[in-house]
Amino acid sequence: MILRTFACLASLMFAGASLAAPPVPAPAAAVAKPTPAPADPANASIDKDGRVRVQFLPAQQTVLSAEVAAKIARLTVKEGDRFGAGQVLVAFDCSLFQSQLAKAEAQLDAARQTLKVNQRLAELNSISKLEVEQAEAKVKELQAEASANKVVVSKCTITAPFSGRVAKVYADPFQYVQQGKPILDLVDNGRLELRLIVPSKWMAWLQKGSKFTVQVDELGREFPARVTRMGARIDPVSQTVSVAAEIEGNGGDLLPGMSGWANFPKR
Repeated sequence: MILRTFACLASLMFAGASLAAPPVPAPAAAVAKPTPAPADPANASIDKDGRVRVQFLPAQQTVLSAEVAAKIARLTVKEGDRFGAGQVLVAFDCSLFQSQLAKAEAQLDAARQTLKVNQRLAELNSISKLEVEQAEAKVKELQAEASANKVVVSKCTITAPFSGRVAKVYADPFQYVQQGKPILDLVDNGRLELRLIVPSKWMAWLQKGSKFTVQVDELGREFPARVTRMGARIDPVSQTVSVAAEIEGNGGDLLPGMSGWANFPKR
């Protein structure tokens, strides 16, 4: 009887504890944050007014390097200097190469004299035809050697391939440079090209010869321009096409690397 009474009390206590304990809430489901829509790459360079970002690039540019390993004897220009097409920009100390050329030319002259003598002796049947052919082969060999030395000596001066300005100088006078060492960075700033990226749908009305204006950031001035070339391929991802243009009239204050905004007429 006592045991049964104890069991009943234990059951009532367990049931009361179960009723007093608050229910455990189920874990809340994670709320996914909305992913921001990617920016439209076709409009990345277009502002709210429909203007397109523009960059000025030189029509021609190049880096001149040493074609011989030698000491720089003269460096006729400095950074920012102007130069004309064909002007000597760098001269190397090529006394060794010039001596090798003189030696090759002297050997060539001697071989030609030997060939003349052998040809005369062959006419008199005093030597064999083989000796004449060997003399002729020697002349050809020394001609090739002399020509190779002339080419090397011709590399002892570097001339300007076009008119323009020096953008950067990589070497100093009297410095010994290895073959292939960059020496001068040249740009043709007489003719600048404008590069811009526009939506491909603009091709419905934008074409070669289309006119617009360019507001240059660095100068705070506006210049007239016209399209000179349309890109040959549309970017399939951004749906854009590259366009090349040029300034109309005098743009003497403009420099490569400047940028601005292209403003096209209202369509």
